[in-house]
Amino acid sequence: MEQAIDWLGSYLQGVVSSPRQMLAHAAALVGVLLAGAAALMRTMIPLRWLGVGSSLGLLVFGVLHPSPTTAAVAALLLPINVWRALEMMRLARRVTAATASADLASLWLKPYMKPMRLRAGRVLFHKGDKADRLYLLTDGELEVVEMQRLLLPGRVFGEIALFAPDRVRTATVRATRPCVVLWIHESTVRQLYFQNPAFGFHLIQLLAERLSTDVSRMERRWAEGTLSGTFSEAGTPPAQRRA
Repeated sequence: MEQAIDWLGSYLQGVVSSPRQMLAHAAALVGVLLAGAAALMRTMIPLRWLGVGSSLGLLVFGVLHPSPTTAAVAALLLPINVWRALEMMRLARRVTAATASADLASLWLKPYMKPMRLRAGRVLFHKGDKADRLYLLTDGELEVVEMQRLLLPGRVFGEIALFAPDRVRTATVRATRPCVVLWIHESTVRQLYFQNPAFGFHLIQLLAERLSTDVSRMERRWAEGTLSGTFSEAGTPPAQRRA
């Protein structure tokens, strides 16, 4: 124990007596603290930049102390951490840009699509049909028959069935007047989904919008049915209600 204490005392005295050693050990302390902070970090970009700082601190220590092993390890980890940090930042910018441009997805989707003309009254697809295409209405007007809802130009539709387990159309779509519809095959849709983040975000937004609309419609119909039932019962004579 006394030997360990004596060794530590002489080591600290050597560090304090040399500005170079003081700088080297200060850099090592910073590097170790940053490495500990990186180990506790939950998000990747701060973690990588803390790793960069830790590698720099340990590299300074390895060069000034000198410690060839520490310097070699830090020199190896530094470019890896810098590259990964920059890569994560580029990915974050791509995701942000994809989110911002998701509403413009139909503009760059058009080059992959083929046109189709529909006369008034023609059915594009029936409820229960197998789904293998995604559509974009560019001119005219379509009606979702079961929901009595109109689709206007610029609307992408038909995406729900492509991702449904049974891949079956959930409604009938019919032209209310002459229309021009662009379509794209499901295989190309899946390729674009995996290759282009903007298209993926656009599809997610469409699915979320459809789901929210359907839930709101069901809640509204349920409320109307409940109120209708209440009013009908209230207007029924007591004798009939008891019967």
